[in-house]
Amino acid sequence: MSSELYTVIRRPLITEKGMGVKETEGTLVFEVACGATKTEVKQAVELLFKVKVQAVRTANFVGKERRRGRFTGYRSDWKKAYVRLRAGEKMPEYINSL
Repeated sequence: MSSELYTVIRRPLITEKGMGVKETEGTLVFEVACGATKTEVKQAVELLFKVKVQAVRTANFVGKERRRGRFTGYRSDWKKAYVRLRAGEKMPEYINSL
């Protein structure tokens, strides 16, 4: 069961923007699987971190072309999820330890 959750949620995105959103809006930011739906992300976060989710927003990012000398390639496509927790919910420990 937990292996399925980790295929939906790949990793937390710990950036300046993510920290600002966490402090002001009570929102967590994750990199998620490209095929994951908002409902799957919500269920995975609730089961993994034992919190209640109010809303989920997602954004798709298309991989860019990158060059190394004469060789070209593309970065992978990826998806970001903004997960807003309900009022009064405690933030997960991985973010508080920074």
